[in-house]
Amino acid sequence: MDTRRLDNTLLDNTFAALADPTRRAIVDMLASGEISVSELAKPFSMSLPAIHKHIGILEEAGLIASEKVGRVRTCRLKADSMQNAAKWLEHYSRFWDNKLDAFEDFLENKKRQKSKSETRIIKRGKTE
Repeated sequence: MDTRRLDNTLLDNTFAALADPTRRAIVDMLASGEISVSELAKPFSMSLPAIHKHIGILEEAGLIASEKVGRVRTCRLKADSMQNAAKWLEHYSRFWDNKLDAFEDFLENKKRQKSKSETRIIKRGKTE
């Protein structure tokens, strides 16, 4: 996968939005379905305007959408931005998996070489 093909602005906004623990908690809460802003605000010791600011940042990043019906504003997750971030992370996950597999092979070879070397030393010691 060519990670350069992903929209860098979208990725930057996604990771910047998720860098804040309050916003990550909001995303976690929305994973179970639509929730009103007032319900989202309950677990946090901050003002409703502060929660609205966090919601605005998540909306700008394309991670959530909100809709006002009457006096109630509800929020829900949007999958697109998260999928792009997941694709980007998956690419690097495979990269590191490959590097770690190669490192494991290297260590196994070293271990076998050391074992062969020790076996030769033991055999030489017995013949002398």
